[in-house]
Amino acid sequence: MPRGRRKDPEGEGAQRTARPVGLREVAALASVSTATVSRAMNAPETVSPELRRRIQMVIRETGWVPSGAARALATRRTFTVGTVFPSLAQGLFANALDGLQDELNARSYTLLVAHSRYSFEEERRQAIKLVERGVDGLVLVGRQRPPELVRFLEKQNVPYVCTFVFEPDGRVPCIGPDSYRALYELTEYLIGLGHRRFGLIAQSIEGNDRAQARWNGVHAALAARGIAVLPQHALQGHWSITEGRRLFRQLVAGYPRPTVVMGGNPFLAVGAMLEALAMGIRVPDEMSIVGYDDIEIMQEMAIPITTMRGPSDEVGREAARVILRMIAGETDVASVELPSKMLIRASTAPPPR
Repeated sequence: MPRGRRKDPEGEGAQRTARPVGLREVAALASVSTATVSRAMNAPETVSPELRRRIQMVIRETGWVPSGAARALATRRTFTVGTVFPSLAQGLFANALDGLQDELNARSYTLLVAHSRYSFEEERRQAIKLVERGVDGLVLVGRQRPPELVRFLEKQNVPYVCTFVFEPDGRVPCIGPDSYRALYELTEYLIGLGHRRFGLIAQSIEGNDRAQARWNGVHAALAARGIAVLPQHALQGHWSITEGRRLFRQLVAGYPRPTVVMGGNPFLAVGAMLEALAMGIRVPDEMSIVGYDDIEIMQEMAIPITTMRGPSDEVGREAARVILRMIAGETDVASVELPSKMLIRASTAPPPR
């Protein structure tokens, strides 16, 4: 020790070695039992608002952090939920993550997030990693997945839900819109305007049951009216705005041109609109353009785009509610349909004569 300096037992060194506040101290300062503190953290709805405020005030003042390991040992849960989404960049998945996390936060659960890039193998790897981390349940997208992943989750007794799809009688609860019905209704609206020459630019349906359902919904609605889509007018590709522009150029290169172009997701629809304007095509006088789902730019463009808006935020919130019921051991959990909403904007009109 340097000469002339004394170590102060009540000073900085003592603070560094001070014992952290524990559950018993928090309960004593709040004048409640340790069980009440635990309930306030793990099941806040079972504690009165006044008690919750008092306990939270003590927690803030003392800086107490509950022990995750002790909590897991006591409850046999980690109070975490994992999710694997195909992409974290698309608007509908980002909105769903917001709703999912907000709802889990309100129930004192933590969300762990991974993405698969639309790869079944990557979804399998990420889901297994999340289970290895000890998640209590999983939120996945779509019904299709590798059989080995399904067997793994069943063997580990890990509950999971399927989102952005709806299947009322499925073995696993599904939460989301009926994409087939949504595109059927949108196509019927366009037929009602008088359109008969349809162009489709869609996300690849390979390994994507949501895109497949939308594709089937369009074709079913057209078939019901005796309308066929020319092979050169039905294109699939990636989901980006750039891809939407490329597919649109390819679509209108031949003759006859379609009188309406349907984008299978919002990015493809925005790309189609941008390319139509760049090519001097008058929308909707010469050609109508529609999309599926809704992102902010669709309504802020010079010509706002008609679309079917999916309830992305509510998909996340409802998925959180359902997976927590399953984690709690409920066995009568049913699928939940969340309808899409048609938003008619300036990009659609009857076809030119």
